[in-house]
Amino acid sequence: MDVANVLKINKHPTLFKRFPEILSVTNTSKRQANWLVYGKQITTDNIEAINDVGLSAIDIVAAWKVGAYDAILIASELTLEQQQKVIEQQLDFAYVSDIPDLSMPGVVVLDMDSTAIEIECIDEIAKLAGVGKEVAAVTERAMSGELDFEQSLRQRVATLAGADEAILAQVREQLPLMTELPQLIATLHHYGWQVAIASGGFTYFSDHLQQQFNLVSATSNTLEIIDGKLTGRVIGKVVDAKAKAEILLALAEEFDIEPHNTVAVGDGANDLLMMEIAGLGIAYHAKPLVEQQANVAIRHADLGAVICILSASLAEQRLAW
Repeated sequence: MDVANVLKINKHPTLFKRFPEILSVTNTSKRQANWLVYGKQITTDNIEAINDVGLSAIDIVAAWKVGAYDAILIASELTLEQQQKVIEQQLDFAYVSDIPDLSMPGVVVLDMDSTAIEIECIDEIAKLAGVGKEVAAVTERAMSGELDFEQSLRQRVATLAGADEAILAQVREQLPLMTELPQLIATLHHYGWQVAIASGGFTYFSDHLQQQFNLVSATSNTLEIIDGKLTGRVIGKVVDAKAKAEILLALAEEFDIEPHNTVAVGDGANDLLMMEIAGLGIAYHAKPLVEQQANVAIRHADLGAVICILSASLAEQRLAW
């Protein structure tokens, strides 16, 4: 386990000084609280701004740290106006009633492109093959839910026919991990969770991530390569939205995990089905359609925010102060 990257979840004196009201809250109020606001720093000015748009002040009942993040638990209802103000303050929020229990075994399935890594691999490959603009336009429409995923993938891959296999290595050598991916995985492993990738991208990259982070599985598409050249075809069945959902369910069954204790994280329309069947579906810096349909949307924070959300399930955090 990568202990150095584990995000510590604990109480912190600075939060008690900033929000002294939490020191006198009853445990009953803490147990009944259902809203979480989190971010790299939550100031009293942030809270005042949120209060200004509500009929009454939000009721902060607990606070803790998750790595560098502040997390505050709110007992009162967070209205739509207050939710919008949280977003304007560059903070995030989540409704945390009945979320998966971080202290029990669980499974997290991550999308790869634009979720576990910062790029869409097909777009970067296409740039090196000289068809970047053409492919990127199709990718954008597919991720927004405007096109059938499998059809659009085959269309994009077809443009790569004749390209040298070496361009895949060029992309992989500079593969930019999404910020806090190592911390997210290390923390999940620390709590005994299984982590997997289910991607409409390519095995050349997902296999690399599986080895790098000791993931339980990494499933994606295989590009056909003959004599060192891409043929413009995908081998076997395409990993689409249905396949991603099936992967999540299969992993839960394999590791005897309750469906409630599964999490799916993604950004595109082809992630919606696995997010729908998971115990918690998280839209990460996602397309508008995905944001609207997910249980929770992470708009500003990095991937460590997944742990912020799940930390609200830990009774000791709620009841510590």
